[in-house]
Amino acid sequence: MTVPAEDATFVDDDGRPRRTGGVWTTSAHIITAVIGSGVLSLAWAVAQLGWIAGPITMLCFALVTYCTSTLLSYCYRSGDPVLGTRSYSYMDAVGSSLGKFHHKLCGCVQQFNLFGSAVGYTIASGVNMLAIRQTHCTHRSSGGGSSSGACSTNASPYIIAFGVAQLILSQIKNFGQLWWLSSVAAAMSFTYSFIGLGLEIAKFASTGRIKGTITGVSIGPTVTPLQKVWRVFQALGNIAFAYSYNMILIEIQDTVKSPPSELETMKVANRFSVAVTTLFYMLCGCFGYAAFGDSSPGNLLTSTGLKPYWLLDIANVAVVLHLLGAYQVYSQPLFAFVEELAAKWFPDSRFVNKEIKIRLPGSSKDGNYYYNFNMFRLVWRTVFVVVSTVISVLVPFFNDVVGLLGAIGFWPLTVYFPVEMYIAERKLARWSRTWVLLKLLSFGCLLVTLVAAAGSVAGIIDDLKASKGS
Repeated sequence: MTVPAEDATFVDDDGRPRRTGGVWTTSAHIITAVIGSGVLSLAWAVAQLGWIAGPITMLCFALVTYCTSTLLSYCYRSGDPVLGTRSYSYMDAVGSSLGKFHHKLCGCVQQFNLFGSAVGYTIASGVNMLAIRQTHCTHRSSGGGSSSGACSTNASPYIIAFGVAQLILSQIKNFGQLWWLSSVAAAMSFTYSFIGLGLEIAKFASTGRIKGTITGVSIGPTVTPLQKVWRVFQALGNIAFAYSYNMILIEIQDTVKSPPSELETMKVANRFSVAVTTLFYMLCGCFGYAAFGDSSPGNLLTSTGLKPYWLLDIANVAVVLHLLGAYQVYSQPLFAFVEELAAKWFPDSRFVNKEIKIRLPGSSKDGNYYYNFNMFRLVWRTVFVVVSTVISVLVPFFNDVVGLLGAIGFWPLTVYFPVEMYIAERKLARWSRTWVLLKLLSFGCLLVTLVAAAGSVAGIIDDLKASKGS
């Protein structure tokens, strides 16, 4: 891009608009990206692990996340971390450091993870909408109203309603047109997270007794030894899901001004952000377990044991509003990827490439308020939403799916690629001490991913059996 000389002060060395981000804005981006629906299952995760292993596991994930995010920060610029060529996305950084094969592999993992997130968000929204209905039903029952037997336990209608809303939102063409939706989603994530924490503290204060045990949920009539093992593994996936943000770190780092170097700013921002989120996660997980003990719910805000009901309803509405936006934030890059690929493969196809301008109601004849209609976009995005909704209806188990998503994304995106990129960029000698330590870290996290995925799949199978038997 050519820039007039008088405008040179407003651009960076790569010709793009001058970056203005600092430590505080970067930390805010990271914290906003991390704190979300993952907090809803932390109390359940701590309940499976117990009072010792639960907090220690969260600290271990925090340490791994901090280490690998710092390694990834070194790879924003290829060659030299201060003067090297910039990367504008996670995939760009992988390709620059590791080559085309890893670039394509990273793309496949990312796109699958984005699709999985869409499924997880659809399930969470349906479950939390159902929770609003159940809260009012239970409240009326306790007040002498309708019988408790009338309280619905089927989330499918609410999942489908969420899918219908996404059918409409998904037809917005450009990610940039969704800035308002992203802002609302970020505000809502903080709303329900802090309300959830407040309700946990109130629940704990109302009893004045710390529930739970050192070893977590006890083996007994309702939990077999094998189920205990699977749930411990699944809890690892739930915690991993809550911490994952490396896949957007390069995009965040690309907003940082220099000097000082982007690397130095990101080091401070990573340290501060991981510390803040870990403290918040500790409070959410531990207060939830202290309040509910072994009966900690898989989704905190679906518990009818939290009061006042009206505040619980506000939190659940905030979850739905957040996930309406989060679904699009995660899906739009996948939409754009497929549409760009289709345009490249079929450059002469009118079905793929033709844009039809439709004047929006209320705009003047000569106005510029148009909707660009494209048949391929309509069909592809509709199919995407329908498939994600159908899967959500068939497997409506929030913390099982969250555990699986956390497991699938943790090792490749949070650990493997950052470790391999750092080794390549720093040209670490094979079998050197740092090389061995990083490889051991990667292998250990791979094992965590495998057992977490196995536990989550086992949880899904158990829940499917239970739902068929009920």
